[in-house]
Amino acid sequence: MDKIPMTAGGYARMIEELKTLKTIERPAVIRAIAEAREHGDLSENAEYHAARERQSFIEGRITELEDIISRAEVIDVSKLSGTAIKFGATVVLADEDTGEENTYQIVGQYEGDIKLGLLSLSAPLARALIGKTIGDNVEVVTPRGSKAYEIVDVRYGG
Repeated sequence: MDKIPMTAGGYARMIEELKTLKTIERPAVIRAIAEAREHGDLSENAEYHAARERQSFIEGRITELEDIISRAEVIDVSKLSGTAIKFGATVVLADEDTGEENTYQIVGQYEGDIKLGLLSLSAPLARALIGKTIGDNVEVVTPRGSKAYEIVDVRYGG
């Protein structure tokens, strides 16, 4: 069974999502199914079918989260250091075309959220950054074409 590297924050978010699914979402969908059953003929009952579909999604997500959590290897980013980019690094990049700077933290594959500045280890940009240091340039092919960045800063500690 392969371990899944994860930050403490990502691990906590997954535990919280699992708790919400088990204590709030699952009971709510069970109640919705029971109410829909009371309306009679299930073959043409849209509420029943929607609730069953939602239940299927919830149960699948619970199973997925339990698997990920059981294999999680929580890495304390505050204990990491160095100048080379690796898992857990917070990286400031400057777009070589616009000069615009963006900050990303390289996190585990299941905790990435680009809107929050969390760059999944499996993302092309993260893979291009691994091992690089301040001042290095990286080029990444994106759906919109090739993008070039300069690494402005690398830090550890959350």
